[in-house]
Amino acid sequence: MNWILIAIAAYLFGSIPFGLVMARAFGLGDLRQIGSGNIGATNVLRTGNKPAALLTLVLDAGKGAIAVLLARALAGEGAAGIAGLFAVLGHIFPLYLGFRGGKGVATFLGTLLALSLPAGLAACATWALAAAIFRYSSLSALVAAAMAPLYAMVFYHLHGSVVIAILAIVIIWRHRDNIARLRAGTEPRIGRK
Repeated sequence: MNWILIAIAAYLFGSIPFGLVMARAFGLGDLRQIGSGNIGATNVLRTGNKPAALLTLVLDAGKGAIAVLLARALAGEGAAGIAGLFAVLGHIFPLYLGFRGGKGVATFLGTLLALSLPAGLAACATWALAAAIFRYSSLSALVAAAMAPLYAMVFYHLHGSVVIAILAIVIIWRHRDNIARLRAGTEPRIGRK
């Protein structure tokens, strides 16, 4: 019963659309009508407002991390994994936006950092390296998500790596349009407004 309540609370917390909140707070308009229409930090960055994008990134990652840390404190390690899973699902399928949310990358990385700091740092470093080389946020996210279950197996544990693998599959699935654009050569690069 506790795990069910934790899952519901984590999902509702994960559903908070910080990208939309930051866009409105900075007077950028409705983020869903800008760029890719995504509610995440990359699309906020496309507005040219770096502080709003940074705050969105930190808050989206933070909601995954906070869900994990609170669940761990209240109900142990198993609950932490469940909370992370549902916080990311909340971001991707938010109740408050008719289940049409973001790609979940920042929340996923925040979750991973809280579950296992070494695994999270390895995934973040993978994202940063891929971004520096290829200059595509989506490709960087795909590479980091694909590597994250391996990092979790090495630095965390097998059960945790299963949760991370499920999330990685969801993240990759959410990037199916980006994958098509990458193949077609039409995916926008990092920093393009």
